[in-house]
Amino acid sequence: MSEKEAIDDSKVNEENNEVDGENNEVDFDLQPKVEEELQDSEKQLGQAQTRLYKKRWIIVFLFSSYSLCNSFQWIQYGIIGNIFMHFYNVDAFTIDWMSMIYMLTYIPFIFPVTWLLDKKGLRVIALVATALNCAGTWIKVLSAKPNLFAVTFFGQFLCSFAQVFILGMPSRIASVWFGSQEVSTACSIGVFGNQVGIAIGFLVPPILVPNVEDKDELAHYISIMFYITAGVATLLFVLVIFVFQERPKLPPTQAQAVARSIPPEQYSYTASILRLLRNKPFVLLIITYGLNVGCFYAVGTLLNRMILEHYQGEEVNAGRIGLTIVIAGMLGSLICGVWLDRTKTYKQTTLAVYFMSLVGMIVYTATLNLGHLWVVFITAGALGFFMTGYLPLGFEFAVELTYPECEGTSSGLLNCSAQVFGIIFTICQGKIMDVYGTLAGNIFLCVFLLIGAVMTGFIKSDLRRQKANKTAEGQMAGLDYGATALITDKTQTPHPPPSQE
Repeated sequence: MSEKEAIDDSKVNEENNEVDGENNEVDFDLQPKVEEELQDSEKQLGQAQTRLYKKRWIIVFLFSSYSLCNSFQWIQYGIIGNIFMHFYNVDAFTIDWMSMIYMLTYIPFIFPVTWLLDKKGLRVIALVATALNCAGTWIKVLSAKPNLFAVTFFGQFLCSFAQVFILGMPSRIASVWFGSQEVSTACSIGVFGNQVGIAIGFLVPPILVPNVEDKDELAHYISIMFYITAGVATLLFVLVIFVFQERPKLPPTQAQAVARSIPPEQYSYTASILRLLRNKPFVLLIITYGLNVGCFYAVGTLLNRMILEHYQGEEVNAGRIGLTIVIAGMLGSLICGVWLDRTKTYKQTTLAVYFMSLVGMIVYTATLNLGHLWVVFITAGALGFFMTGYLPLGFEFAVELTYPECEGTSSGLLNCSAQVFGIIFTICQGKIMDVYGTLAGNIFLCVFLLIGAVMTGFIKSDLRRQKANKTAEGQMAGLDYGATALITDKTQTPHPPPSQE
């Protein structure tokens, strides 16, 4: 062999044996079988490539923002229910429906919306959500007259319809955009927006809309609140149009890479629902999640009535107590999210938080009628820390129990359960309060929280997503080790002397 031919062969072998972006010089007498093994290893490594993008934080915070704007409107009527009763000349039960419409709308529409999510993806869902929310806010701007209750109810209906496209998305966004060590934190941030919106909904309406007798003056205050909401909703709609992205180019985790590899024609939405409903641990979680969150919905909707029964003229403080519940819950959500990312103790954490929600509800019930508002602030805060902090726990536990099913479907079923129980608990507790008072109504909720805590103890902790990530990472480590060992072995083999011509 000539010197020139030997040099050319060496260059070709160097180019054919690049691994992880680095050139490794190997024996130019590699057998064809060895070359094929290396190429197969490189191909498998390339298919499992993952990456985290900085834009993931923009996506989750944008979602959190439009979720905030929507959830604010859930409670904006109920927290000053006595004022809207006077303005529109309707009864308390009618005003309760301004909150319960959010729950009722969710139940029939969640299944077509999750089907749409599977078919069209996150961006379409985000666009529809913000468009509906924006339209609803502007319709409510037109309803600030005493004879236009039907118009304001229609605007609230559109906002409640938008919520169907929002409520179950945190776990889906977390899975699509975030790494395995931060999915629970990202899910908590997504839920965080919903909680901030509820907190603002408790705080701001009593400040913007004071309790005055003159309806013309009241209409002015209500219009200001509606215009502010519409302006924010419009801005967020525009941002979603230009900023929100469907998914990153490369998957963030091995589990997400596997989920992407499933051909769309092999996925059946109906079959997915049936598989979820045959998953016994998940069915138990559906019931327990509904009981806990349904109690929270009832407390939030009826809080104004509870406080005013014992503390007359304290509409503003009723809003502040609601704010305390949610702010404490936001803190609980973030702590629980970080804790899950570090420990992966889904079952233990969920059970502990559920039990403490029951304890918090008992203490709140026992102290509500003591006549000291500062005590109510403390006990309500403790209740909120655990009861509202439970929201992201339920989402993430569901994703673990149901992987690789669509996160939007599992979250949708959880939220559907919460809406059903929320309507039942709100109506029943409201009727109990009318006849027997707030103490009996709150005891009613305590009983169902106890049932939920006991049922949570029977949920089997089958963490499928964690198993998938560990399996994929183990396989990747094996491929990487095999390719490296193969190259090392060959590079350490003595080179035969070049032939001389």
